[in-house]
Amino acid sequence: MTEADQSRDPSAWVDAYGDALFRYALSRLRNPESAEEVVQQTFLAGLQHQHQFSGAGSQQGWLMGILKRKIIDFVRQRNRSAQSESQTDALDTRDPLDSFFDRSGKWKQNVRETLLEPLDSVDRQEFWPVFQACLKSLPERQSNVFMLREMEDLETGEICKELEISASNLWVLLHRARLRLANCIKLRWLQEKA
Repeated sequence: MTEADQSRDPSAWVDAYGDALFRYALSRLRNPESAEEVVQQTFLAGLQHQHQFSGAGSQQGWLMGILKRKIIDFVRQRNRSAQSESQTDALDTRDPLDSFFDRSGKWKQNVRETLLEPLDSVDRQEFWPVFQACLKSLPERQSNVFMLREMEDLETGEICKELEISASNLWVLLHRARLRLANCIKLRWLQEKA
């Protein structure tokens, strides 16, 4: 079936694009049920707005664009229903900076090298499962802003608008997420090496 035939026959979308859309959604949401939900919403929106597909690009690209918006909407809705960040942070009283810096603000001995070791191994297969596990361990709001900024490559203004947060709140969440990811990757990486 050609691309033109597929755009006329939405029943072929699931077979032609379902797996690719699901893999993308799963890589962003890290939850199979959530990924299935946004893919279904994507197909439904595609059916409802099929007349808006101009044919200038590929059908898969058009559906991927819809999926990206659905993922952002899903993350925003999930953030609204989640507990506030201050309640989550109140449970964790440890300062992640204490494990990396001494009292004078200098890197503790060998911490910098240990943190950078996994980055030298980005192409290794064993790094990505460690990274995914650490990303799952982040508080939800931190994980969401990190994904939108670093994986979806959205600009600050877009993220703030979508998640209805201020730029300063975004930067605080990103800073905390990066520190927690670094600490988690360091710990898990050392466990994998042991």
